[in-house]
Formats: sequence, structure tokens, C-alpha cells
Amino acid sequence: MIVRLLLAALAAGLIAGMAMTPAQYAKIVPLILHAETFETSGAGHDHGASGTAAAVESAASVEPVAHDHSTHDHEDDGSAMDLSRLGNTLLANLVAGCGFALMLAAVALLSGFEFPKGREGVVRGVLLGAAGWFSVQLAPAFSLPPELPGFPYADLFERQSWWMTTVALSAAGAWLMAVRREWVLNLAGVVLIVAPHIWGAPQPADISSDVPALLAAEYASAALATTLFFWLLLGGLLGSFLSRVPEEQTA
Repeated sequence: MIVRLLLAALAAGLIAGMAMTPAQYAKIVPLILHAETFETSGAGHDHGASGTAAAVESAASVEPVAHDHSTHDHEDDGSAMDLSRLGNTLLANLVAGCGFALMLAAVALLSGFEFPKGREGVVRGVLLGAAGWFSVQLAPAFSLPPELPGFPYADLFERQSWWMTTVALSAAGAWLMAVRREWVLNLAGVVLIVAPHIWGAPQPADISSDVPALLAAEYASAALATTLFFWLLLGGLLGSFLSRVPEEQTA
């Protein structure tokens, strides 16, 4: 049973991680590249100047390259950088997919969560994935949303500590609200989910940035949407694979 569980989790994680990569390149990567232009053009300029205008002015003032070899070199460098970014993104998604799939499988095993054969097993897997998305992505984003390059950050250790605490409390709270029927435990689940936000996420002292707030909001929405796709696909695949395990193996 444990071996089948591990294989199902790894297969679901690899597939979901691969599917996440084109979704990120369609929605996330263009926004990151756009924000990086503000980050680069903002160097040496006053915060009151427009990053877009500075970038356009800089591009217009560049003289044409005299030698074709230099142009090809820049194109090759850009292609290599794109391939490197793609490879790093794919590798990170595969590792994250397998890790989160193993986490969901462990939660299902320890809590006695069963996956019946057929469509119901897939639906239960999707619901489990939705709970994972809420705990890992949505709940922390209420106070610490995904941020683009060019935005000021609080201390990394403080942010990571707050994030891990929020994920743990949100997962426990979601479990109490979804599984238990006692109103006291349901109320305790709400308290666990809300508590880290009342405490407050670490914030930088200076929040000024050249990156437009509209772009940051678009990025946060796109990040949550793509991760929702990832978690629902991950949970559905896990439920589909585990529902095929023979009943004598799950006993």
C-alpha cells in the first residue's frame, strides 16, 4: 500500500508540475519580465519618474549595432537565458509537484481519507487539492500576497517563519471545519485560520516601488489562479490514481 501510494503521488506530482510550466509562461512569466523592466530602468532615476518612459527613451537612444556578429551574440545570449529560465522553472515545478503530492498523500493516509473507484474518487481528490491550495496559497496571500521583482521585502527569515506558521494553522483550521461536526471545533478552526492575520505578516519599513500597483495586483491574481489550477489538477490526479488501488491493498 505504501509503495503504491508513493508511486501515485510521484506520478501525480510530475504530471501536475509539467502542466504548471506552460501555465506559468502564459500568465506569470510575462508579468515578471514586465516588472523587471521597471526594476532595471528605475536604477539611477527618481522614484517620481515613469519606468516605462525611461525604458522607451533608453531604447530609442541606442545606436544600431555595426556588426552582425554582435547582434547574433546578443540573440544567442537571450536564447540561452530563456532556455535556462525554462529549465529552472520546469525543475522547480517538478520538485514542488512531487513534494506537495507526497504531502497530500500523507494527509490522506493519516486521516483515513478514502478514494472510491470512479468519478467519486477523482472528486474527492479535487476537494483535497482545493484544501491544499487554500492552506498553502490563498490563506497566506491574504496578508503576504505574491510579489513581483522590484518590490521591497521584509526580512526573509521572518517572512518564511510567518508563512510556514500560517500554512500549518490554516491546514489545521480547514481540517477542523471540514471533518469535525462539533461547533466548538468549527469555531476553533476559524480562530486558527484568522490568528496569523491578526498577528500580522512582516512588512518592510518602506513600501515605495517603481512597479505600478496595477501590475502587482494582476500578478497576485495570476499567481493564485495558476496555483489553483495546479492544486486541483494535482488532487484530481492523485484521487484518480489512488482510486485504482485494489481494495485489499487499502485495508
